[in-house]
Amino acid sequence: MINRPSARHRAGTTRFHTAGAGRAVAGISLTLGAVVAGVSVTGGGQIAHADPAPATTAEDPASSPVDTSALPADADGLLERLDEVSRQAEATSDRVVENAAALEEARALSDRAREVVDRYTAEADAAAARAKEAQGPVTDLSRSLYRGATVDPVTATVGASSPQDAIDRRAYSSALSASRTAKVTELEESLRSAASSRSLALRTKATADFRLAEAARQQRELDARTAELDTLKDQIATAVNNMSPDQKQRWIDRNGPIQVDVPQILESVEASPVSDGVVAAALSKLGAPYSWGAAGPDAFDCSGLMYWAYQQIGKTIPRTSGAQISGGTPVSRDQLQPGDIVGYYSGVSHVGMYIGDGQIVHASDYGIPVQVVSVDSMPFAGAARY
Repeated sequence: MINRPSARHRAGTTRFHTAGAGRAVAGISLTLGAVVAGVSVTGGGQIAHADPAPATTAEDPASSPVDTSALPADADGLLERLDEVSRQAEATSDRVVENAAALEEARALSDRAREVVDRYTAEADAAAARAKEAQGPVTDLSRSLYRGATVDPVTATVGASSPQDAIDRRAYSSALSASRTAKVTELEESLRSAASSRSLALRTKATADFRLAEAARQQRELDARTAELDTLKDQIATAVNNMSPDQKQRWIDRNGPIQVDVPQILESVEASPVSDGVVAAALSKLGAPYSWGAAGPDAFDCSGLMYWAYQQIGKTIPRTSGAQISGGTPVSRDQLQPGDIVGYYSGVSHVGMYIGDGQIVHASDYGIPVQVVSVDSMPFAGAARY
């Protein structure tokens, strides 16, 4: 069975501060962009990396049709089918891991977007309340000004007791007019800013909710495919366990395992804390059993062994095969160094670790223990260095 990994307001003013709103919403939008770029939807419910590793045009085993017909009775046909279904199962297991992470991040983004919407809705409501409160005691003059009316300078001086009083009245009228106009302008700006920030937050939340729904839809599709493959994996396990000794040896030896002297390999590895430590960690698991979706410490799938080995030297790398190849520094076939991760097959459905001398260590398949094989024993699809 596949193991699943598991606005502040300044006192005395009504101005609405939108810098925080822009930064908060922009932060969520940028994170959403990363999620969309990192995990996207492709045909057949497949989740793919936006920057995939080099691969051939062959069909991706994570989305290719599952052959549910009876397993072949002849040895060659059985081994070929087991290889095909096992790669489909491993690739689908990777997709499940990737989508679980995407689903979790989408939920977190949706929650953050909801908090931003609530925050700036409250800000908009507060700005509207302040505007209403400020307009309460407005005089007839300020209400006229708010409606766009003007004050006749002569009218402003009627009833003045002296020339100086008339001058003072006109000055007061002008000052009051400017003050009220500024107040109205400030209130209008505050309301516009609040409404704009809330609108942006709502759009961001809508995008986050869409991504969450899309990740949930993909999860349902993956659950259905996983259930189908689980049935086949049970058949594979039964078939492998019931193989004759000769058939089982052919299965184990299909990639040409190499008997190695581990101490000698480690002595030949360049004196690098990374390559030395991670190669030693991976080689320490020679003979460990294969298990779909496992990342140690007792059993592994291919990417799980890479992930576990790097964890032993304090470095965290992506968990799945495709992400491990696309996440590191690209390395060409002729530039491989010990510790590099090598990808195989279309869509990078398998990985191993280069240990030098044209060899890799990998967790191969069900019924096959962790072993060392030639780097050229499978179709090369790219490599990465961490």
